[in-house]
Amino acid sequence: MKQLTKAEEEIMQILWQLEEANVASIIDSMPEPKPAYNTVSTIVRILESKKFVDHKKVGKGYNYFALVDRETYSNQSMNKLMDNYFNGSFKSMVSFFMKKNDLDTKELEAILKEINKKDS
Repeated sequence: MKQLTKAEEEIMQILWQLEEANVASIIDSMPEPKPAYNTVSTIVRILESKKFVDHKKVGKGYNYFALVDRETYSNQSMNKLMDNYFNGSFKSMVSFFMKKNDLDTKELEAILKEINKKDS
């Protein structure tokens, strides 16, 4: 699966939230300053060429929807992050984020509970 640019990810986040939208609706969901219509339209077409998005005709326009779900993309992105920056070591990645985010005992216990749920 290809990596997305920051702008492409922003559009995908909106499509995952809205589930289906035309370009105008995507722009409406974006923060100020709003990008130009042609800019968003171009990014959506790039996402289509990367097979992340497809469209269906609605009246004279098109509604776009995600072909790749958020969880699949998130998993792929995290695996790539882990491979590229932590030599594929989940332990090293978690240790890094624990140190950088100065987690307290309650947060660590909550993480351990989530891990234990997965093992059950």
